Amino acid sequence: MISLDAYRAQWFGNSRQDLLSGLVVALALIPEAIAFSLIAGVDPKVGLYASFSIALITAITGGRPGMISAATAATAVLMVGLVRDYGLEYLLAATVLAGLLQIAMGLLKLGFVMRYVSKSVMTGFVNALAILIFMAQLPELNPASVTWLTYVLVAASLAIIYLFPLLTKAIPSPLVTIVVITSLTVYFGWDVRSVGDMGALPDTLPVFALPQIPLTLDTLLIILPYSLAVAVVGLLESLMTQNLVDELTDTKTSRDQECIGQGLANTATGFIGGMAGCAMIGQSMINVKSGGRGRLSSATAGVVLLILVVFLGDLVAKIPMPALVAIMIMVSVGTFSWSSIRSLRTHPRSSSLVMLATVVVVVWTHNLAIGVLVGVLLSGIFFAGKIAQLFRVTSTASSDGRSRTYVVEGQLFYGSVEDLMNAFDFKEALDRVTIDVSLAHIWDISSVQALDMAVLKFRRDGAEVEIVGMNAASETLMDTLSLQDKPGAMDALGAH
Repeated sequence: MISLDAYRAQWFGNSRQDLLSGLVVALALIPEAIAFSLIAGVDPKVGLYASFSIALITAITGGRPGMISAATAATAVLMVGLVRDYGLEYLLAATVLAGLLQIAMGLLKLGFVMRYVSKSVMTGFVNALAILIFMAQLPELNPASVTWLTYVLVAASLAIIYLFPLLTKAIPSPLVTIVVITSLTVYFGWDVRSVGDMGALPDTLPVFALPQIPLTLDTLLIILPYSLAVAVVGLLESLMTQNLVDELTDTKTSRDQECIGQGLANTATGFIGGMAGCAMIGQSMINVKSGGRGRLSSATAGVVLLILVVFLGDLVAKIPMPALVAIMIMVSVGTFSWSSIRSLRTHPRSSSLVMLATVVVVVWTHNLAIGVLVGVLLSGIFFAGKIAQLFRVTSTASSDGRSRTYVVEGQLFYGSVEDLMNAFDFKEALDRVTIDVSLAHIWDISSVQALDMAVLKFRRDGAEVEIVGMNAASETLMDTLSLQDKPGAMDALGAH
């Protein structure tokens, strides 16, 4: 549990940079929130209200200071079918339920599952997100819909973003970019796409309201699959983004608290007319690279976003899209792990394949959960294969040839049981067989069953069999699962 002093430091230990970076993030959130609303098939205010609420509440209750959470594409795409078939109110109810599920996952301390996501999967996740962030900007660079001036302004924006820090880092260069490019566009009256062209901005504050749906079991069965998918995908993206920000800032934060914070944010958001969301790697990178480290940066982003769209909507609508596109290009370039390309030559092929598979699946499906799942499964398969290679069985016969000792070395699990069984010579006529597992560890029911089978086969042919050298953990597993000394064991062998 974090102390009050530490929590206070997370709020006010970096106030100036947090306020400035939060302002940059708020401006960049607006077009994305509108775009994600359109993806889900709802009014732009649904995404904008959600981004305000989620950013503010996760700033207060989340586990990772400085990480930006809001409405996202990852959760929006999961809600398309629900909105199409049942409407906005069911979306709001599903958002509330998704939040409650995330709170439950946090209380059950399920954040530990991130331990099993390998570095290769993490790298693939980051690279895929960088590619998706860049691809999301391509519609704004389509020659069929924009003029040559757009490309000039994007280039100018990128120049400011990368060159301004050479003069001073006191003010985030993305903020300078937005101010300069917007001022030039308005002053000269240049005809380029702006935030206002993305959709109408809300002109009222959000209000608390219960989703207008029938409270029945049928309703629950309709929204539960969507809510569960949103809860899992949202936490997956949030925890992986949290890992990334932890690494960038050399800090360690609570995954379980982040699960609870995301859940509280989504639950509350559903009651003010907002859609579900999660952590955003792109905006989090903008925040971190602009100097944001504390909770104040995320809270500022949420509050400023609401003020901008509700009270200064006419001004915000004039922000040219080329400036925001340039910022997101900067994010995609900075997010991509360029060293991973060079490492393809030196890293093990299995690690490189896991990374590339994660990237390809995420980019192909636009679904982070599927890509990460593929990566984790491949990592598990390759890991099991490596461990199985470290396994061997040697044997020595007695001088009279009537007894034999098999020495098992390595990890005995489902991946090595075939090698174990192939090492035994069941046709050899023996009076006594000793299986020495003092240099091995028994892990699962597959290995227990393999040992049972070996013992019973030797006994069937008249040999006396003894397993020696088991460590305490292996012995406990054998005592619990083994059938070799129980009545009817030979019958079980015959059944096979």
